Amino acid sequence: MATKHHENTILESRESKIKPPPMFKVLLLNDDYTPMDFVVLVLQTFFSLAREQATQIMLKVHRDGAGVCGVFPKDIAASKVEQVLGFARQNQHPLQCVMEET
Repeated sequence: MATKHHENTILESRESKIKPPPMFKVLLLNDDYTPMDFVVLVLQTFFSLAREQATQIMLKVHRDGAGVCGVFPKDIAASKVEQVLGFARQNQHPLQCVMEET
């Protein structure tokens, strides 16, 4: 009996180790200053979206206050956020980009 319980414990610990990493949504937040064309450019440049798809997300940001650009593992999501924020600052736009766990 003790041996069987031990085997179950080993199986449970193995299963928990292979759980996929948490994923994070990268979102753009609406502001009253960043031009819509710039938001579309950001979506095309940093998220490899076609112009039509980028325009749809930009309109969602404009209408709803935020829009999801993509879902990534934590390190990639953090890198995307930094790239977008850096690019926005370089171009003197207050565009905000954040990430949140899915």
